[in-house]
Amino acid sequence: MWPFRRKAKQSGPVLPVDPAMGDPTAHALHEALSRRDWRTARDVLLTITDPDHHALCLNAAARVQGVQEWIGEWVEAEPRSTLPLLVRGTHGVHWAWEARGGAWAARTSQEQFREFRRRLTFAENCLDEVAERDPEDTTARAFLVASARGRQVDRDEAARRFADVVARHPWHRYAHVQMLQYRCAKWFGSHEEMFDLARTTAAEASPASGLAHLVSMAHLEMWLKLPYGEDDQYLQQAEVLAELRSAADRSVRHPEHGRYPGWPAPHNNFAMCFALGGDHAAAAEQFRAIGDLVTELPWSYLDGRDPGAPFTQWREKVTGGQG
Repeated sequence: MWPFRRKAKQSGPVLPVDPAMGDPTAHALHEALSRRDWRTARDVLLTITDPDHHALCLNAAARVQGVQEWIGEWVEAEPRSTLPLLVRGTHGVHWAWEARGGAWAARTSQEQFREFRRRLTFAENCLDEVAERDPEDTTARAFLVASARGRQVDRDEAARRFADVVARHPWHRYAHVQMLQYRCAKWFGSHEEMFDLARTTAAEASPASGLAHLVSMAHLEMWLKLPYGEDDQYLQQAEVLAELRSAADRSVRHPEHGRYPGWPAPHNNFAMCFALGGDHAAAAEQFRAIGDLVTELPWSYLDGRDPGAPFTQWREKVTGGQG
């Protein structure tokens, strides 16, 4: 997460971010880990067969506080299982970013960086072991794509990690989102590389995958780097809106898109793009689809402390309070 751009005025009830994005299996895993009930967590994980759903559930579980304090009990109880190592490693990636904080590098202390690197190395060791022991795994490999930025791995290594995932599941949603971040100019790529990945994926992936929403993410990255005033003007350009509409037609507005686990994320991205871009009818359509399932990104770009505030503010504005 990065620093918010503008503080939204609070309006109406607070909408909390649901890390499970409304998915009951992800909720069950999150609740089991919150209770430190690893046996129930194990049983929940064993029911998940879809790689994208698996990654979503582990990503939601990574937000549970205190897991690293007790997860060793599960590791010791089931040494032959990769599941406790997977939970430990995926949680460790988020745990590392918590240590670093959301500020820009210039405002992050050396102590924070040291703890960040320590935790991330620990997480990667767990994920590497899962990948080594389970040749069919996609989730540990996808989280290694996520950790590539923090570990500052070179471009070849990042590409290798991404290839490891897509060789097993070609349109892995979480891995594509994380690779797009790696290719951003603020990390180790450029605007051209970022848009190349987004546009190529949008053209080749099926509408059911929702991956055309990478185009909306790329445009939000461009918006984020611009000074206040120029940022919204960028999204309001006719050619940008045209590309966003085309990407929405290839994903969230396509009849094959559906409500797969994690479906609110692309809808939230397009809702913010269209709202700031001035296409309020298109934004209202997305807000109606979303309901109250606000996601941390991209709304934390507007308010890092309460993403639900700008979400609610914009929803009321574009729907006339009928969202």
